Amino acid sequence: MTPSVPELEAWSPARDFWRHLRRSPLAVAGGALLVVLYTVALFAPFLAPYAESDIDRDRFFHPPTPLRFVDEHGQWRGPFVYGTRAGADQSYEVDRSQRYPLRLFPRGARYRLLGLVPTDRHLFGVDRPGRIFLLGADDTGRDVWTRLLYGSQVSLTVGLVGIAISFSLGLLLGGVSGYFGGWVDTLIMRSTELLLSIPGLYLIVALRGVFPLELPSQQTYLAIVAILSFIGWASLARVIRGMVLSLRQAEYVLAAQAMGASSLRVIVRHILPNTLSFTIVAATVAVPGYILGEVFLSFLGVGVQPPAASWGNMLIAARSERVLTSFPWMLLAPGVAILLTVMAFNFFGDGLRDALDPRKAPVAGGRL
Repeated sequence: MTPSVPELEAWSPARDFWRHLRRSPLAVAGGALLVVLYTVALFAPFLAPYAESDIDRDRFFHPPTPLRFVDEHGQWRGPFVYGTRAGADQSYEVDRSQRYPLRLFPRGARYRLLGLVPTDRHLFGVDRPGRIFLLGADDTGRDVWTRLLYGSQVSLTVGLVGIAISFSLGLLLGGVSGYFGGWVDTLIMRSTELLLSIPGLYLIVALRGVFPLELPSQQTYLAIVAILSFIGWASLARVIRGMVLSLRQAEYVLAAQAMGASSLRVIVRHILPNTLSFTIVAATVAVPGYILGEVFLSFLGVGVQPPAASWGNMLIAARSERVLTSFPWMLLAPGVAILLTVMAFNFFGDGLRDALDPRKAPVAGGRL
């Protein structure tokens, strides 16, 4: 009897991509963290115990309230928080005579789940007049945890909007310019030079003055990002043009042309995929750039403004020396969120660059 030979697993691009990607633990961890962050942003109203602009005028700069399970007598009480009373110099004392058990799925501020289903159920909360501040309260008594969740909807979305517009235009126009050359190349490249000559800072300030004052700040910022994205495609298009110039004489491109493939099909199906490695890295760098740009715009007063929340205006509210020395939770919460997001995009982008590189050999274990 001959020993049985294990059947080799059939090769496919998707399976080979996953084999390459999982060889980088940092890339897998970064991708998993991004999935968690965007899921949290999607369900932010449900995960937040309060409304975005809910103000408690009796609890300015309230410190984080620790979640307890055992009372002062050592008896098990389940998850609860103690009440607090204000002291001198904006300090708070624990009132052990008041215990507020943690409730799951309590009723609270109304919202639309996923923007569609009206409801007032939240993941957790405590009965009034108790308050639970997982990350403390800000200078107006608003829950930092709640604002961090709502702020993620703005800060994580603007990057996707920006790259969706700018990279789509940059890839297509850069590919067309490099493939056809001639007057088409001249027209597109002179347009990119014109757009690159426009100073972005002055354009931002001018655009902010054009929008009506009653327009919500989130919509104003998204409109600015969308307009700037139409300008931001220029630098990407120049790089893609240079890559296409070196790819259009490749054998597989000439073979596709000989088989009668249209110019658009050759560009989209055979040339642009070979620029994917650079594009992925550029996109993962651009998304954190939009997030950090939101901080800069908020500082100038043209970004998202209170009472709407974003990670940028949360950082701006914590810029004073008094907050940094006495109420560090106001700075740490948005700062750590931005840091984790930027690192996750960078790690995931590096892993995607390696996994999607068309020149990389298939991982052993598959069959061509």
